[in-house]
Amino acid sequence: MTAAPTAIADLKEALREQALGRRAALPPTRRIEAGLALAEAAEVLDIVPGAVVSGFWPIRDEIDPRPLMARLQQAGHQLCLPVVRKPHMIFRRLDRETRLVPAGFGTVEPEEASPELRPDVLLVPLAAFDRRGGRLGYGKGHYDTAIAALERLGPVRRIGLAFSVQEVDHVPTEPHDQPLEAILTEAGYRRFDTSVDT
Repeated sequence: MTAAPTAIADLKEALREQALGRRAALPPTRRIEAGLALAEAAEVLDIVPGAVVSGFWPIRDEIDPRPLMARLQQAGHQLCLPVVRKPHMIFRRLDRETRLVPAGFGTVEPEEASPELRPDVLLVPLAAFDRRGGRLGYGKGHYDTAIAALERLGPVRRIGLAFSVQEVDHVPTEPHDQPLEAILTEAGYRRFDTSVDT
């Protein structure tokens, strides 16, 4: 017997609050070191040459993916950033020429003139994750709907980026929830599913 939707939503919100509380409590030096540790693990991600990689611009106290993104760009990958649009997020090119504009919630996005790209790999922010690849986002479903749309055109790798303190025992899932292929934290890289090999 499965839990009622309201019960699942309540459980997700409780887990989200706890994981984000642990994340917020991390000292500044550990945050900086964690972002740099992600960059050191760039080769472990085993991204095929020339793949388009979507990163994200960190908000609040998220782990900082920008050192990793810079390392991937140096390795020859084309970068993009998500842009929240209806009916789902799109992704616009990010390079040295890209002008970034405010996008709300303390983040930025590439300007409208930046070309839209289809990412092969998504570096995904999150509130919490579990050992099976369950991902708990911020409750808006932006990545779930975007992944569903992207996969209509082919597979897309989904690698969560987080601090290790954001791990929980179990993320309750619903039919629309999109699992992670892998997670990268300052403690290392873990792959959950090897069926996607972009």
